[in-house]
Amino acid sequence: MLQAFAENTPLFLTSVALLSLLVGSFLNVVIHRVPIILQRAWREQCQEVLELPTGKPLEAEALSLVRPRSQCPHCGIMIKASENIPLLSFLLLKGRCSNCGKRISWRYPVVEALTAVLSLIVAWHLGFNASTGWALLLTWCLIALSFIDLDHQILPDNITLPILWLGLLANVFGTFTDLQSAVLGAIAGYASLWLVFHGFKLLTGKEGMGFGDFKLFAVFGAWLGWQALPLIILLSAFSGAVIGILLITLRGRDREIPIPFGPYLSVAGWIALLWGEQITRAYLQFARLT
Repeated sequence: MLQAFAENTPLFLTSVALLSLLVGSFLNVVIHRVPIILQRAWREQCQEVLELPTGKPLEAEALSLVRPRSQCPHCGIMIKASENIPLLSFLLLKGRCSNCGKRISWRYPVVEALTAVLSLIVAWHLGFNASTGWALLLTWCLIALSFIDLDHQILPDNITLPILWLGLLANVFGTFTDLQSAVLGAIAGYASLWLVFHGFKLLTGKEGMGFGDFKLFAVFGAWLGWQALPLIILLSAFSGAVIGILLITLRGRDREIPIPFGPYLSVAGWIALLWGEQITRAYLQFARLT
């Protein structure tokens, strides 16, 4: 099978596309359930600290990423396996629940399609090798983190911390950079935004970002090395500024409403993962000419 993938690029890309569609369907579950699971855990911890009654409300039934089965958010009916085929089921059901007829959110097929497209780009760009497997894993985690941050403005530790360690593990084998650069990158990524956070808070009395952003920046340092961090922070700051200005101008968004930084970091880090060296080389050549 591995030899077939190595020798047959269309077969390899088709397999990646099908797998990533399934992963995208699972990412929808992660995006929806992880914040709920975290909120329940935080509530229980607060009850213990404050010595309050710990009786669980009826709606707080056991919830994990695999149980219970997915259900319609409107009528609560369990979704059949035949109705949970990525993209295809949404099209066949015409975007509505088969039981109550209420509309299904476009978020679900968008996440599935986005996962497939980004995964295909990774596979096409890197080819059939070990680095592609690592890069796909990082890509899928970044999709989940970005949507969770957009919805709840949190970057859960139970996603960011494991992929930080996975980045260091990948670079034990020199997959994207050497191990020394990866370790220094993780330290520099966290420490740099930590200093920016406290400097901004000291000057303005406000918090400019969350601690999850520090950890996500450390993730990219661990995966790509400290050398990639300047490019990532420049790309994320530029995209964040442009989109923020557009939201304020076109939609009248209140300037006091915080804009999550995680999605911009994720986009910048993903670009650096695939084209970081080419972008840096092009910039240095341009700088010499000017």
